Amino acid sequence: MFEGFTSHTIPVGNGIEIAAYVGGEGPPLLLLHGYPQTRACWRKIAGPLAKKFTVVAADLRGYGESCKPPGGGNHETYSKRAMAADQVALMRALGFPRFRLVGHDRGARVAHRLALDRADAVERLALLDICPTDTMYAATDKAFATAYYHWFFLIQPADFPERMIVNNTHRYIRHTIASWCHTDGAFDERILRHYVESFFDPMAVHATCEDYRAGATIDLAHDAESDAAGRKLTMPLLVLWGERGIVGKTFDVLAEWRKKSAAEVTGRALDCGHFLPEEAPEETLEALLSFL
Repeated sequence: MFEGFTSHTIPVGNGIEIAAYVGGEGPPLLLLHGYPQTRACWRKIAGPLAKKFTVVAADLRGYGESCKPPGGGNHETYSKRAMAADQVALMRALGFPRFRLVGHDRGARVAHRLALDRADAVERLALLDICPTDTMYAATDKAFATAYYHWFFLIQPADFPERMIVNNTHRYIRHTIASWCHTDGAFDERILRHYVESFFDPMAVHATCEDYRAGATIDLAHDAESDAAGRKLTMPLLVLWGERGIVGKTFDVLAEWRKKSAAEVTGRALDCGHFLPEEAPEETLEALLSFL
Protein backbone atom coordinates (compact mmCIF):
# COMPACT_ATOMS: atom_id res chain seq x y z
CA MET A 1 0.00 0.00 0.00
CA PHE A 2 3.01 2.31 0.47
CA GLU A 3 5.16 1.77 -2.61
CA GLY A 4 8.63 3.26 -2.21
CA PHE A 5 8.32 3.53 1.59
CA THR A 6 10.41 1.58 4.08
CA SER A 7 8.95 -0.13 7.13
CA HIS A 8 10.45 0.51 10.56
CA THR A 9 9.79 -0.72 14.09
CA ILE A 10 11.53 1.62 16.49
CA PRO A 11 11.97 1.47 20.29
CA VAL A 12 10.70 4.68 21.89
CA GLY A 13 11.27 3.91 25.57
CA ASN A 14 9.55 2.04 28.38
CA GLY A 15 9.57 -1.15 26.33
CA ILE A 16 7.33 0.35 23.63
CA GLU A 17 8.04 -0.06 19.93
CA ILE A 18 6.25 2.00 17.28
CA ALA A 19 5.77 0.80 13.71
CA ALA A 20 5.99 3.31 10.87
CA TYR A 21 6.36 3.65 7.14
CA VAL A 22 8.90 6.27 6.04
CA GLY A 23 9.26 7.66 2.54
CA GLY A 24 9.99 10.75 0.48
CA GLU A 25 12.30 13.71 0.74
CA GLY A 26 11.96 17.15 2.25
CA PRO A 27 10.75 18.50 5.58
CA PRO A 28 9.50 15.80 7.98
CA LEU A 29 5.76 15.19 8.22
CA LEU A 30 4.16 12.85 10.77
CA LEU A 31 0.76 11.29 9.99
CA LEU A 32 -1.35 9.77 12.79
CA HIS A 33 -4.40 7.61 12.04
CA GLY A 34 -7.71 7.12 13.83
CA TYR A 35 -10.06 4.37 15.02
CA PRO A 36 -10.62 1.59 14.00
CA GLN A 37 -7.73 1.92 11.63
CA THR A 38 -3.96 1.81 11.20
CA ARG A 39 -1.35 3.86 9.33
CA ALA A 40 -2.88 2.32 6.17
CA CYS A 41 -5.54 5.06 6.27
CA TRP A 42 -3.01 7.37 4.58
CA ARG A 43 -2.40 5.02 1.63
CA LYS A 44 -4.19 7.25 -0.92
CA ILE A 45 -2.27 10.44 -0.13
CA ALA A 46 1.07 9.35 1.37
CA GLY A 47 2.73 8.96 -2.04
CA PRO A 48 1.85 12.45 -3.31
CA LEU A 49 2.82 13.96 0.06
CA ALA A 50 6.17 12.17 -0.15
CA LYS A 51 7.01 14.19 -3.27
CA LYS A 52 7.38 17.26 -1.03
CA PHE A 53 7.96 15.84 2.47
CA THR A 54 9.67 13.03 4.30
CA VAL A 55 6.48 11.27 5.33
CA VAL A 56 6.29 9.18 8.51
CA ALA A 57 3.00 7.25 8.77
CA ALA A 58 2.97 5.66 12.22
CA ASP A 59 0.75 3.20 14.05
CA LEU A 60 -0.35 4.61 17.39
CA ARG A 61 0.46 2.71 20.56
CA GLY A 62 -2.08 -0.12 20.78
CA TYR A 63 -2.90 -0.12 17.07
CA GLY A 64 -1.63 -1.93 13.99
CA GLU A 65 1.88 -3.28 14.41
CA SER A 66 2.88 -1.04 17.32
CA CYS A 67 3.19 -2.39 20.87
CA LYS A 68 0.05 -3.05 22.85
CA PRO A 69 0.82 -2.89 26.58
CA PRO A 70 -1.95 -3.72 29.04
CA GLY A 71 -3.89 -0.78 30.44
CA GLY A 72 -5.97 -0.56 33.58
CA GLY A 73 -5.79 1.57 36.71
CA ASN A 74 -6.19 5.22 35.77
CA HIS A 75 -5.67 4.38 32.05
CA GLU A 76 -2.46 6.43 31.99
CA THR A 77 -0.82 3.87 29.69
CA TYR A 78 -3.16 5.05 26.92
CA SER A 79 -3.38 8.70 27.84
CA LYS A 80 -2.88 10.96 24.85
CA ARG A 81 0.13 12.35 26.68
CA ALA A 82 1.79 8.90 26.73
CA MET A 83 0.78 8.16 23.15
CA ALA A 84 2.10 11.55 22.03
CA ALA A 85 5.43 10.96 23.78
CA ASP A 86 5.82 7.78 21.71
CA GLN A 87 5.57 9.79 18.52
CA VAL A 88 8.00 12.50 19.63
CA ALA A 89 10.53 9.76 20.47
CA LEU A 90 9.88 8.06 17.12
CA MET A 91 10.58 11.25 15.20
CA ARG A 92 13.71 11.97 17.22
CA ALA A 93 14.96 8.45 16.56
CA LEU A 94 14.49 9.10 12.85
CA GLY A 95 16.46 12.34 13.15
CA PHE A 96 13.51 14.74 13.18
CA PRO A 97 13.31 16.80 16.41
CA ARG A 98 10.87 19.22 14.73
CA PHE A 99 8.18 18.32 12.20
CA ARG A 100 4.80 19.03 10.66
CA LEU A 101 1.95 17.01 12.12
CA VAL A 102 -1.38 15.73 10.75
CA GLY A 103 -3.81 13.63 12.76
CA HIS A 104 -7.20 12.11 12.04
CA ASP A 105 -9.73 11.04 14.68
CA ARG A 106 -7.83 9.45 17.65
CA GLY A 107 -4.60 10.43 15.96
CA ALA A 108 -5.80 14.03 15.95
CA ARG A 109 -6.41 13.84 19.70
CA VAL A 110 -2.88 12.53 20.18
CA ALA A 111 -1.64 15.31 17.90
CA HIS A 112 -3.51 17.96 19.90
CA ARG A 113 -1.90 16.79 23.14
CA LEU A 114 1.52 16.49 21.48
CA ALA A 115 1.28 20.06 20.22
CA LEU A 116 0.34 21.31 23.69
CA ASP A 117 3.03 19.36 25.54
CA ARG A 118 5.79 19.75 22.95
CA ALA A 119 5.10 22.94 21.06
CA ASP A 120 8.83 23.13 20.29
CA ALA A 121 8.52 19.98 18.15
CA VAL A 122 5.56 20.99 15.95
CA GLU A 123 5.91 23.51 13.12
CA ARG A 124 2.37 23.26 11.74
CA LEU A 125 -0.62 21.22 12.88
CA ALA A 126 -3.60 19.80 10.97
CA LEU A 127 -6.50 18.08 12.77
CA LEU A 128 -9.04 16.07 10.79
CA ASP A 129 -12.67 15.59 11.83
CA ILE A 130 -12.54 16.29 15.53
CA CYS A 131 -13.51 18.97 17.99
CA PRO A 132 -11.78 19.14 21.39
CA THR A 133 -12.59 16.11 23.52
CA ASP A 134 -13.96 18.11 26.45
CA THR A 135 -16.13 20.17 24.09
CA MET A 136 -17.67 17.06 22.57
CA TYR A 137 -18.41 15.39 25.91
CA ALA A 138 -19.91 18.60 27.30
CA ALA A 139 -22.27 18.88 24.32
CA THR A 140 -23.56 15.31 24.57
CA ASP A 141 -27.25 14.95 23.84
CA LYS A 142 -29.40 12.19 22.41
CA ALA A 143 -28.30 12.80 18.81
CA PHE A 144 -24.60 12.84 19.68
CA ALA A 145 -24.80 9.81 21.97
CA THR A 146 -26.63 7.87 19.28
CA ALA A 147 -24.13 8.71 16.55
CA TYR A 148 -21.08 8.34 18.80
CA TYR A 149 -22.35 5.41 20.88
CA HIS A 150 -18.85 3.89 20.78
CA TRP A 151 -17.57 6.70 23.03
CA PHE A 152 -19.79 5.30 25.76
CA PHE A 153 -19.58 1.61 24.86
CA LEU A 154 -15.77 1.37 24.72
CA ILE A 155 -15.27 3.13 28.07
CA GLN A 156 -17.23 0.48 29.98
CA PRO A 157 -15.10 -1.47 32.49
CA ALA A 158 -12.84 -4.20 31.16
CA ASP A 159 -13.41 -6.68 29.85
CA PHE A 160 -17.04 -6.20 28.85
CA PRO A 161 -16.57 -4.28 25.55
CA GLU A 162 -13.46 -6.33 24.78
CA ARG A 163 -15.41 -9.60 24.93
CA MET A 164 -18.25 -8.20 22.85
CA ILE A 165 -15.87 -7.09 20.08
CA VAL A 166 -13.70 -10.22 20.12
CA ASN A 167 -16.82 -12.38 19.78
CA ASN A 168 -17.81 -10.71 16.50
CA THR A 169 -14.85 -8.72 15.18
CA HIS A 170 -15.84 -8.93 11.50
CA ARG A 171 -19.29 -7.50 12.09
CA TYR A 172 -18.20 -4.83 14.56
CA ILE A 173 -15.37 -3.32 12.48
CA ARG A 174 -17.26 -3.44 9.20
CA HIS A 175 -20.37 -1.93 10.80
CA THR A 176 -18.33 0.84 12.42
CA ILE A 177 -16.64 1.84 9.17
CA ALA A 178 -19.87 1.63 7.16
CA SER A 179 -21.70 3.78 9.73
CA TRP A 180 -19.18 6.60 9.60
CA CYS A 181 -18.39 6.52 5.88
CA HIS A 182 -20.68 8.48 3.55
CA THR A 183 -18.85 7.95 0.26
CA ASP A 184 -19.51 4.92 -1.92
CA GLY A 185 -16.42 2.92 -2.86
CA ALA A 186 -14.07 4.59 -0.37
CA PHE A 187 -13.11 1.22 1.15
CA ASP A 188 -12.35 -1.81 -1.00
CA GLU A 189 -12.41 -5.36 0.31
CA ARG A 190 -8.63 -5.51 0.72
CA ILE A 191 -8.48 -2.58 3.13
CA LEU A 192 -11.56 -3.71 5.03
CA ARG A 193 -9.90 -7.10 5.59
CA HIS A 194 -6.77 -5.33 6.79
CA TYR A 195 -8.67 -3.28 9.36
CA VAL A 196 -10.65 -6.29 10.55
CA GLU A 197 -7.53 -8.45 10.85
CA SER A 198 -5.74 -5.76 12.85
CA PHE A 199 -8.34 -6.38 15.57
CA PHE A 200 -7.93 -10.17 15.63
CA ASP A 201 -5.36 -9.68 18.40
CA PRO A 202 -7.30 -9.42 21.70
CA MET A 203 -4.62 -7.05 22.99
CA ALA A 204 -5.43 -4.67 20.15
CA VAL A 205 -9.09 -4.68 21.17
CA HIS A 206 -8.12 -4.07 24.80
CA ALA A 207 -5.67 -1.31 23.87
CA THR A 208 -8.19 0.59 21.78
CA CYS A 209 -10.80 0.36 24.54
CA GLU A 210 -8.17 1.76 26.90
CA ASP A 211 -7.58 4.60 24.44
CA TYR A 212 -11.24 5.59 24.82
CA ARG A 213 -11.27 5.00 28.59
CA ALA A 214 -8.33 7.38 28.86
CA GLY A 215 -10.23 9.85 26.69
CA ALA A 216 -13.07 9.93 29.21
CA THR A 217 -10.85 10.20 32.31
CA ILE A 218 -7.17 11.12 32.46
CA ASP A 219 -7.19 12.96 29.13
CA LEU A 220 -9.97 15.23 30.36
CA ALA A 221 -7.94 15.92 33.50
CA HIS A 222 -4.91 16.85 31.39
CA ASP A 223 -7.09 19.08 29.20
CA ALA A 224 -8.53 20.81 32.27
CA GLU A 225 -5.02 21.43 33.60
CA SER A 226 -3.96 22.95 30.29
CA ASP A 227 -7.04 25.17 30.16
CA ALA A 228 -6.54 26.30 33.76
CA ALA A 229 -2.95 27.22 32.98
CA GLY A 230 -4.03 29.15 29.88
CA ARG A 231 -2.06 26.88 27.57
CA LYS A 232 -3.10 27.10 23.95
CA LEU A 233 -1.80 25.89 20.62
CA THR A 234 0.90 28.22 19.37
CA MET A 235 1.52 26.93 15.84
CA PRO A 236 -0.62 27.52 12.72
CA LEU A 237 -3.61 25.17 12.79
CA LEU A 238 -5.68 23.70 9.97
CA VAL A 239 -8.93 21.91 10.78
CA LEU A 240 -10.83 19.86 8.22
CA TRP A 241 -14.04 17.93 8.74
CA GLY A 242 -16.58 15.89 6.83
CA GLU A 243 -19.64 17.89 5.88
CA ARG A 244 -21.79 14.75 6.15
CA GLY A 245 -20.33 13.61 9.47
CA ILE A 246 -21.51 14.23 13.02
CA VAL A 247 -18.69 16.68 13.88
CA GLY A 248 -19.61 19.08 11.10
CA LYS A 249 -23.33 18.75 11.75
CA THR A 250 -23.05 19.27 15.51
CA PHE A 251 -20.31 21.83 16.09
CA ASP A 252 -18.98 25.13 14.78
CA VAL A 253 -15.61 23.48 14.24
CA LEU A 254 -13.55 26.59 13.49
CA ALA A 255 -15.03 28.49 16.44
CA GLU A 256 -14.31 25.65 18.87
CA TRP A 257 -10.69 25.31 17.79
CA ARG A 258 -10.12 29.06 17.89
CA LYS A 259 -10.90 28.86 21.60
CA LYS A 260 -7.98 26.41 21.97
CA SER A 261 -5.45 28.26 19.83
CA ALA A 262 -3.38 31.39 20.21
CA ALA A 263 -2.34 31.22 16.55
CA GLU A 264 -4.11 31.38 13.20
CA VAL A 265 -6.82 28.75 12.65
CA THR A 266 -8.11 27.99 9.16
CA GLY A 267 -10.13 25.17 7.70
CA ARG A 268 -13.26 23.98 5.96
CA ALA A 269 -15.66 21.12 5.46
CA LEU A 270 -15.08 18.51 2.76
CA ASP A 271 -17.88 16.73 0.93
CA CYS A 272 -17.61 13.38 2.74
CA GLY A 273 -18.20 11.56 6.00
CA HIS A 274 -15.72 10.89 8.78
CA PHE A 275 -12.82 9.29 6.89
CA LEU A 276 -11.39 12.27 5.01
CA PRO A 277 -8.14 10.73 3.68
CA GLU A 278 -10.06 7.75 2.31
CA GLU A 279 -13.38 9.31 1.27
CA ALA A 280 -12.02 12.57 -0.16
CA PRO A 281 -8.30 11.97 -0.80
CA GLU A 282 -7.86 14.57 -3.54
CA GLU A 283 -9.51 17.34 -1.54
CA THR A 284 -7.69 16.34 1.64
CA LEU A 285 -4.37 16.27 -0.19
CA GLU A 286 -4.97 19.67 -1.77
CA ALA A 287 -5.83 21.25 1.56
CA LEU A 288 -2.85 19.69 3.32
CA LEU A 289 -0.34 20.64 0.62
CA SER A 290 -1.58 24.24 0.63
CA PHE A 291 -1.32 24.47 4.41
CA LEU A 292 1.84 22.47 5.07
